[in-house]
Amino acid sequence: MEAIVYDEFGGPHVLRHETGVAVPEPGPGEVRVRVAAVGVNPLDHKRREGWVEHHYPTTFPAVPGLEFAGTVDAVGAGVTHVAPGDEVLGWTKTGAYAEYALAGDIVHKPAELTWERAASLPVAGETAQRVLDQLAVREGETLLLHGAAGVVGSVAVQLAVAAGVTVVGTASERNHDYLRSLGAIPVTYGDGLADRVRTAAPQGVDAVFDAAGHDTLAVSVELMGGATERIVTIAATDAEEHGVLFSAVTTTPEEVRAGLTEHARLAVEGRLAVRLDQVLPLAHAAKAQELSETGHAQGKIVIRL
Repeated sequence: MEAIVYDEFGGPHVLRHETGVAVPEPGPGEVRVRVAAVGVNPLDHKRREGWVEHHYPTTFPAVPGLEFAGTVDAVGAGVTHVAPGDEVLGWTKTGAYAEYALAGDIVHKPAELTWERAASLPVAGETAQRVLDQLAVREGETLLLHGAAGVVGSVAVQLAVAAGVTVVGTASERNHDYLRSLGAIPVTYGDGLADRVRTAAPQGVDAVFDAAGHDTLAVSVELMGGATERIVTIAATDAEEHGVLFSAVTTTPEEVRAGLTEHARLAVEGRLAVRLDQVLPLAHAAKAQELSETGHAQGKIVIRL
C-alpha cells in the first residue's frame, strides 16, 4: 500500500513516500479502514522529531498521523459495531498517513460531512472539550484563551460561547475578525497583553486555556491573581515551573466516542466549524508537516488520499 514512513527522528526529510508497505491485518476486535483524509496535527512533527517519546514511544518503521476519516474495509473477529462499507471518523492505531490503517476509537461519519471536514474533528474536538471540562468553565464566566484562532482554540471558542461563557481570545491582528465571527473578544498577544485583557474583561478572568504556549503562563498567572488551579495548557513546555497543569488525554474511550459523535452532529448543524487551510496529497506529507510546524497556518491542514 501507499504510505508515509520514517525510520529515524529528524526533520521533514526523514519522511519517505513508499508504495510497497504491507497492509495491516485486523486481529480480534480490530477494524481496518481505507483512509480517505487525514488531519495534520502539531503532535505529528513533535513525534517525528522525537520530542515526546516519554508520552508517545515510537517503534520504527513508523507511520505518522492520529486522526482520519475513511471507510471500513475489514473487521476482525467479534466486531459488531461497524461493518465493511461503513463511513467512519476517529483515531488510528497504526498511523493515518497510509492507504489502510487499523482504527482506534471511531464513530460513524454523517453523510453530510465531507471527508476533509470529518478528518479535522477528532483531535481538535477532543482536546478542546477535555480542557474546557478540566477548567469547569460555566455560563456567565470569562475564559481567557491563548491561541484562540488556531484549530483547537477556535473549536474551544465555539464550544465555550455556546455554553454561555465570555471568551477573550489572543490572536494576531489578522485573525481578529475571524474571532469576532465566532463570538469571542479578540486581543493582540505580546507586550502589554495583561492590560489589554483587563480592558477587554474589566470583570476579571475566571479561567485560562493556553493553546499557544509562547510566553503565556506568567501573564496568565498574573491575571488570575497568582492562582493556578484554573489554568490549563496544551502547549507550554514550562508548565511545571509555573505550577500549571499540562493537559494530556484523560478521557475514557466511551467519553471520546460520545464527544466525537456530538461534535460531528454540531458540525452537520453548522454550529461547529473547523477552518481549513490547505488540502494536500499524501506525497506532499513533508510539506504538510512543514506548514503545520510554522504555526502560521490559517486553519487545519488535511492530507487527502
